[in-house]
Amino acid sequence: MAHVHGYVNMPKTMNNHRISGVVLENALAEKLRELLGSVPWLHGWRVERNPAESERVFDIAATVRLPGDVTAELLVECKADPRPSQFPYVNIINEFGQRGIRETQIPVFAAPYISPNMAKICWDHGWSWFDLAGNCRLSVPRALYLERTGQDRVDEHLRPSANLSTPEAARVIRILLAPFESRFGWTEEELAQYSGLAQERWTQRELQGRAKTSIGLVNKIVRHLRDEAYIEANAHGGFRLRDPLGLLSAWRSSYRFDRHQRRDYFTLLRGKALQEALAKLSALTGGHAAYAAFSAADFQAPHVRQPKTWLFIGAEYEDKFKEITDAKLVDSGGNLVVLIPDNDGVFLGQENLSREVGRLPCTNPVQTYVDLCNCGSRGEEAAEALLEQRLKQGWKDRDLKV
Repeated sequence: MAHVHGYVNMPKTMNNHRISGVVLENALAEKLRELLGSVPWLHGWRVERNPAESERVFDIAATVRLPGDVTAELLVECKADPRPSQFPYVNIINEFGQRGIRETQIPVFAAPYISPNMAKICWDHGWSWFDLAGNCRLSVPRALYLERTGQDRVDEHLRPSANLSTPEAARVIRILLAPFESRFGWTEEELAQYSGLAQERWTQRELQGRAKTSIGLVNKIVRHLRDEAYIEANAHGGFRLRDPLGLLSAWRSSYRFDRHQRRDYFTLLRGKALQEALAKLSALTGGHAAYAAFSAADFQAPHVRQPKTWLFIGAEYEDKFKEITDAKLVDSGGNLVVLIPDNDGVFLGQENLSREVGRLPCTNPVQTYVDLCNCGSRGEEAAEALLEQRLKQGWKDRDLKV
């Protein structure tokens, strides 16, 4: 199999407008010729647009002669504004159903721009892909493998989407990914007004009250998550989580850990005495205090041992924390790491302590995970353990595919 890596340039003039229809198909056909032509040993190939009078439903067909006198067909479906939620595309699949699938018939998806999530979905469904920038992953089994990445998109007109780094989006995502929530799904109204209590059915009014997020903003976030195929419609007229790992990865990439203020403290309290002192904070702060990062992971999925105690404390309760623990702010040598969150969403979904009295609650496992990923040291290792031991298992219990 040939492996080819490289870059193909696209004229800057393509940046100034969105293209579609015949113009798009012609541009993508030309780009495919460019990609195939970049493989030195590949000869005798042909790229043609599907003529209007043809009964074949794909947009572009490339015929490629391979070693051993084998001919492969790349059957290309073109989209101007692809959305992961639209996949799999049925046209070429139906074509295969009529003609019979063979290893030398390769379904290919093409668009002006293909996002990493879209590329992953294509590959997971057995499709090759390429875009106008020359990014691609084209594969003919046991014959050709052409992969190129890193080129800037040539279609600069991004469709409106939700910003997953905002506190409002984070509130919704924490709730959707929480491994202990209802497996049945939610309507947008239910998600917007969630009360913060695990239950069989959510109402948007309940989620809106808990998440402190407007119904309009929740609609925008939900629409974006549906377009990206992280959620899907369910039988109850609402939606359910479809791709928890994909959504977690997207939020991890967007999450802004640096928005939290970090303070280093030192206290003489140790072990049980420190735990008992911190337990008082839960009632005194109204839930605006929790074990965080490494310390939360110690309870949720023990894996990495480290000497400091990590906490989220609401800004208005920092003095109470200092009083209870007799802690002093230090420049170095601290044994308490206090994170002052930029918003109180980090306290959403704290664990239920009814079965474990006498301990400060932890941030929910989803929050713990993204914080660990940003803590340095062995944070990534601890996050991976949490993902395997708690999050994935919780999602499986909700009948979600991971």
